[in-house]
Amino acid sequence: MAIPFVSSTRSIPDTARGPRHVAIIMDGNGRWARRRMMPRVAGHARGVESVRAVIRACIDNGVEFLTLFAFSSENWRRPADEVSFLMQLFLKSLQKEIDKLHENGIRFHVIGDLSAFDESLARLIREAEARTAGNERLTLTIAANYGGRWDIMQAMERMLAASPERRSGFDEEELSRHLALAYAPEPDLFIRTGGEQRISNFLLWQLAYTELYFTDTLWPDFDERALADAIQSYLHRERRFGRTSEQLKGGAEDTSGDA
Repeated sequence: MAIPFVSSTRSIPDTARGPRHVAIIMDGNGRWARRRMMPRVAGHARGVESVRAVIRACIDNGVEFLTLFAFSSENWRRPADEVSFLMQLFLKSLQKEIDKLHENGIRFHVIGDLSAFDESLARLIREAEARTAGNERLTLTIAANYGGRWDIMQAMERMLAASPERRSGFDEEELSRHLALAYAPEPDLFIRTGGEQRISNFLLWQLAYTELYFTDTLWPDFDERALADAIQSYLHRERRFGRTSEQLKGGAEDTSGDA
């Protein structure tokens, strides 16, 4: 189990250097397709292009971690044909893109409950993770069959299983070690496309002090310029984590820690 980064509630990052970790809910694929009189699945297919564009833009902007919400644990409630298409799109995209990810030094991860996936997809995910494990240019995480409440529950179960002799006295850092995203710092910037202004059960623990950015841009239209706008908004935020502006200006807090 990887040792987690220091919580963002403990130390204040320097927003001037830009976000180290960007997390995105990629919303609006279906509406993008409907506006063009196309089936919803066409929007999902077009959204893959935006994923490629955002990966390139993150690398150009010095982002070290990118986490994308691809399929929530609630998305199984969608029409069966759409769910089937999404699973096949995930499989085909991974087969097509993994070589490029590896060649470009990108580390690939998937977080979520993979037990519901076909074995062929789960095996491909494990192989891709193993192949790219040593890459350090960017860590790309795909949240698939993921939910924030599930994440907290599975972390609690793992924490208790690791210390069966204990009944109480656990702290936040102990739980954090077992979260699905324990290998990454907490997100600095959260983006949701498509006009909705909800977190939708995404990284509930990790987003506690993340800067939130909502845009009406539908995901298939989200590109390098759109990401630059989100990062520009972040650069003008003041991240205090309970402290005052005067404390920050007076240098009362060390800003060198991870967050």
